[in-house]
Amino acid sequence: MDAQTRTAGSDGAHPHMAQWPPGLPHSLDYPEVPVGAVLAGAARRFGDRTAFHYAGRDLSFAQLWRQACQFAHALRDNGVGKGSVVAMHMPNCPQYPIAYYGTMLAGATFCPVNPLQPADDLVFQLTDADAVVAVTYQPLDATLAGVRPRTGVRLAVVTGHDQSLDPSVRVDPSAFGDAGVDFEAFCEGRPEDPPAVDIDVGRDLAHLAYTGGTTGRSKGVELPHRNVITNSLQYACFGNGAVPALDGHGGLVLDQIGAPEEWSTRLGTGRGINLTPWFHAMGTIGGLNVPMLAGGTTIIHLRFDPGAYLADAEKFQVTTMGGAPPIFIALLLHPDIHTRDLSSVRGISSGAAPLPVDVIEALRKRFPDATIAEGYGLTEVTMGATMNPSYRSALRKVGSVGVPVFDTEVKIVPAEGGEESLPAGAEGEVCIRGPQVMVGYHDRPEETEAVLVDGWLHTGDIGVLDEDGYLTIVDRKKDMLLYKGYNVYPRELEEILFRHPAIANAAVVGRADPAAGELPIAFVARAEGHDELAAEDVMAYVNERVAPYKRVREVRFVDSIPVSAAGKVLKRELRQLLAAET
Repeated sequence: MDAQTRTAGSDGAHPHMAQWPPGLPHSLDYPEVPVGAVLAGAARRFGDRTAFHYAGRDLSFAQLWRQACQFAHALRDNGVGKGSVVAMHMPNCPQYPIAYYGTMLAGATFCPVNPLQPADDLVFQLTDADAVVAVTYQPLDATLAGVRPRTGVRLAVVTGHDQSLDPSVRVDPSAFGDAGVDFEAFCEGRPEDPPAVDIDVGRDLAHLAYTGGTTGRSKGVELPHRNVITNSLQYACFGNGAVPALDGHGGLVLDQIGAPEEWSTRLGTGRGINLTPWFHAMGTIGGLNVPMLAGGTTIIHLRFDPGAYLADAEKFQVTTMGGAPPIFIALLLHPDIHTRDLSSVRGISSGAAPLPVDVIEALRKRFPDATIAEGYGLTEVTMGATMNPSYRSALRKVGSVGVPVFDTEVKIVPAEGGEESLPAGAEGEVCIRGPQVMVGYHDRPEETEAVLVDGWLHTGDIGVLDEDGYLTIVDRKKDMLLYKGYNVYPRELEEILFRHPAIANAAVVGRADPAAGELPIAFVARAEGHDELAAEDVMAYVNERVAPYKRVREVRFVDSIPVSAAGKVLKRELRQLLAAET
């Protein structure tokens, strides 16, 4: 393997191995079990401990197991099993993990759906995935009810907020006619042990997850049970100083072998607020399966309210804080960040999009006792591929997304094409190889062939590997601008914009220009109380800090920067705005 391919290999010779978690092996032994084994092991190990808290309602690990088994039997009794796709068209709520693990135990395939998708996009995903069941949430079910005749969905399982608070409440599924059924009634009276299902972990799909669509039409990513188990263990073990084990009944558990002084949060003691949508890869793996393996209590917030988040962080004495960059930006701007007792926080993790360096520095000042670990991944690698080490004495590089997790290789190749690895410090396209890489895109063999070359996934992201094996993401390959033949990376300009004290948020995209190729245009949201900030001031602030060919050519002030539910900036919308004007 060449010098620029960084892998968690067995010989420890690669640069990032100097920062490998102490006491952990360089490679994991991944048990050949289906995803349902995650909940089976957690339920036996953590029993009556609260798995999820939602607005006063507690759901224990044992209760979740019994109800997921009931959901699985309900699916099976309705002819839904291996090869069937179950779409989850709902926000985070207690019913979500019941339906997710129930789908896994039934042997069916989970297809996460953004419940705020427009009607046409919803029809596209449901038909592309061949979904036969949809689990939905009032009042968001109205869109689904309207388009269901245009899809293959034959059964709609309906729940809602009142039922999230009190399972005895019944909802009205009549918008779906004979195809609708109340969630709790669907499960009621079913057996509380799992159905007998023969799952081939290497071939049977656990997830059919769709890409974010921030740059174009979403694609279905095929992920067998083995992928989901592998990536969940890669992050659960890397973050908790643990190795996988089986509990004697086929349930998946962790053995925390790392020293308490390095991993102060022990298994079965963690608490965190989850805002990452479970329909997003980071949510399903990092926000659902990883806490399940670690025995963590998750406090569910239906929507992001910085004041409510900080209040619950103090009330529940959370040990971890996680999410996408917009969450941390909003929390740091809220006055309660300085008054709440948040001394319990020991770990902060970020993903879905790059975390601005200034935000990292601000978090370090506010949480001096917490490790701040930024990771990197995409749906095509189940969730993730790299992470800054989370043990206390580790080297964490500000602005870096860390090192490859277990059994994962990263290389940098020329952005214009090719497979030859570039030397340390050179910018190029990030490529990933590992057991978590997707099988391929659903029904898209040509697009699969274009991104998978000899097992290497071409991510479309521009990055750099340094001499220590740490990866830094420079930008999306598709976001890169060409100005008079020069490469201009919006990420670099955005980092400068974030340092301006009068700017709350910003994004840079290119506008076509016949003479120059593309001109960098900055969309800027002013910070509260800075309405006087002028475009010429912003341009001067940025342009005196960059080479002439990188200069911002225009500033547009907006009330907010559009982001997806997962926290990724929707640059497609900004480009469409500029294109329409052109």
